[in-house]
Amino acid sequence: MSQPDPPATSPVTATLPRARVALLFTVMLVTAAGNTAMQSVMPSIGTALKVEDFWISLAYTWSALLWMLCAPFWARRSDRRGRKAMMALGLMGFITSFGLCGVALWLGLHGYLGALATLLLFAACRSLYGGFGSAAPPAVQAYVASRTSRAERTRSLSLISSSFGLGTVLGPALAPLLILPGLGLVSPFFAFTLIAVVVLVALRWRLPDDAPAYAARGDVMAAPFSANSDSRLRDEADDNGEASALPSKVPDLKWTDPRLRPWLLAGLLGGHAQAMVMGIVGFLVLDRLGLRATPMEGAGPTGLVLMAGATATLLAQWGIIPLWKLGPRASSLWGVALAAVGVALLAVAGDLHAITIGTAIACLGFGLFRPGFTAGTSLAVSRAEQGQSAGIVASVNGAAYIVAPAVGVWLYGHSSWIGFAVIELLCLAVLVVGFKGMASDEDLEGRRQAGS
Repeated sequence: MSQPDPPATSPVTATLPRARVALLFTVMLVTAAGNTAMQSVMPSIGTALKVEDFWISLAYTWSALLWMLCAPFWARRSDRRGRKAMMALGLMGFITSFGLCGVALWLGLHGYLGALATLLLFAACRSLYGGFGSAAPPAVQAYVASRTSRAERTRSLSLISSSFGLGTVLGPALAPLLILPGLGLVSPFFAFTLIAVVVLVALRWRLPDDAPAYAARGDVMAAPFSANSDSRLRDEADDNGEASALPSKVPDLKWTDPRLRPWLLAGLLGGHAQAMVMGIVGFLVLDRLGLRATPMEGAGPTGLVLMAGATATLLAQWGIIPLWKLGPRASSLWGVALAAVGVALLAVAGDLHAITIGTAIACLGFGLFRPGFTAGTSLAVSRAEQGQSAGIVASVNGAAYIVAPAVGVWLYGHSSWIGFAVIELLCLAVLVVGFKGMASDEDLEGRRQAGS
């Protein structure tokens, strides 16, 4: 059985033990791989159901809205219940949602449900992921952020973020191989459900029970279920390993906090641009390769394009950021500029090779932008606010997928030029916000005296 973490008053270490990093990495990996495997087959499933592209994209909206609303709640709850408990809850949400989504789509593809009923049931089942799956990412981020020094946090969060990159490589690569007779296009749903069950068991068994670091002080025991159940607030350890007193109650972190405002605005704009690209690309492959009449043949090339994009994301997060030691501001701005170049190439791509190159360049840019925005938001606030900051980041990420994929596909359906022009404008807006409002990397990473 796993043992509790030591009290949160122990010094903050620069790095986490490798076994824990591997487990946290896997938690994020399986959800990323499952979701991108779903993305690679959903355009073909929609075509087989004879449903317009817009409605397939819209089916994700309710789940994304729930993600945006619920992520901050779970992040605050992780401050009281511990990060491990919220990671487990998130995995259970993924398992339940993915399994039921697979059942709903199988019933539709085999004629037991009509197209409308299938989509409504799929959206309802998918909402379980938005509502409960949103508990895991902020818990993982807060777990890492509260156990690494400020100087190491960008690279540590980049490593964990890269699990999404690796997952998005594996998901599209495995999806065509997992299509089995009888289950057909929904096979990846059931395969990744079983994989997630294995990861949940490993999490329960191997990750130490963590005592919440910032439980509120009260007259009775603040956390009787934790390793340390006294009513005192845990001390915050600074980057030199010295404990410093925290206020009796950590105030609620607002979206309008001036420390966060430029990062959150950039995250919303850039997130919408990325969501629109990823919403369009699967349908772009079907259209420009002439595969609308044979949707089963679309899963392979769509998976190839997504895999190339995911590999580029992985290169950004595993190679470029640590090699060039990019800080949050540099990573965000260079990343979104590169993404704009990729989107321009994608707009004029006419064959599989060109589509793949354009997607890879765009994803390379977004792969730099995403961890930069995440780390910048984390470094802008104090260690005691990391749980709330992680919840806000997860909420921003979810907000980008409420309407952006559906709007992107709708614009693309009317005029591909308009759709890609809107994405370019969003990237330009991120650059404007970043140059005007983002703090320098030296200030954020504590190379000069920091006040938080």
